[in-house]
Amino acid sequence: MWLLHWLPLPVLAVFGRVFGLALYLLVRERRQVTLTNLGLCFPQLAPAEKSALARRHLMAFGRSFLELGLWWWSSPARMRRLVRLEGAEKLAACKGRPVILLVPHFVGIDAGGMRLALELERGLVAMYTHQKNRVFEAAMNKGRCRFGNFEMVSRQEGTRRALKAVKAGRVFHYSPDMDYGPRESVFVPFFGVPTATITGLSRLARLTGATVIPLVTRMEGRGWQTRYVATVGEPWADFPGAGELADARRLNAFIEAEVLRSPEQYYWLHKRFKTRPPGEKGLY
Repeated sequence: MWLLHWLPLPVLAVFGRVFGLALYLLVRERRQVTLTNLGLCFPQLAPAEKSALARRHLMAFGRSFLELGLWWWSSPARMRRLVRLEGAEKLAACKGRPVILLVPHFVGIDAGGMRLALELERGLVAMYTHQKNRVFEAAMNKGRCRFGNFEMVSRQEGTRRALKAVKAGRVFHYSPDMDYGPRESVFVPFFGVPTATITGLSRLARLTGATVIPLVTRMEGRGWQTRYVATVGEPWADFPGAGELADARRLNAFIEAEVLRSPEQYYWLHKRFKTRPPGEKGLY
């Protein structure tokens, strides 16, 4: 990955798409998870359309994986060229106030987080899940923290350390849109499917008094014009709302709308619907 990061992004993107296509053809389990998720969320798609979208997703994922080295080792100047940051002034307007960044799992999630870290004097704190390969995990955390203002907290440590960092002034880079099991989850619709959704965003915003601001990063352009665009959205008004169930519904509805803008770039590889309501059969 260190060697690959020296390549121009358009060339690396070609390698990444080929790698992703190979994943689609050879890694049956992840192909089936992707097809299952797409079938549940887009039942109107014909089988050929669903397979085509799954291939596009794996190719976008393959790109994002091989391009991780860009964010871990490239110079700040190069990162600014490759990732356009939009809406940073919305974060600047919250100076002196706690902020939680709502960052859905699009394939460009690392590009956006690292790009924002370049501009954010107050720094970021983010949670991560331990990787099976600890060498890869060490490289990942070292790369993400190389500017000195990006603090990584393992999910196994819980949120206490992250909350302490938020109270100290850091922005919490938070991605609550994965299946973390039934604990602290409620079942609310995601594309019409009852989905175990953690209530952490609502609870943490209430505990800290933080403003919730979305950050979504997408791949855009083709050929030599390809790049990433990280967009800071509008702060959420009236959040937390009437209760954790309503807040979880709002979270999933927001992510649905963002997914529809670029469905191939959402993280369909994940078993998002693994946890089922009591008595319901597994989907994978």
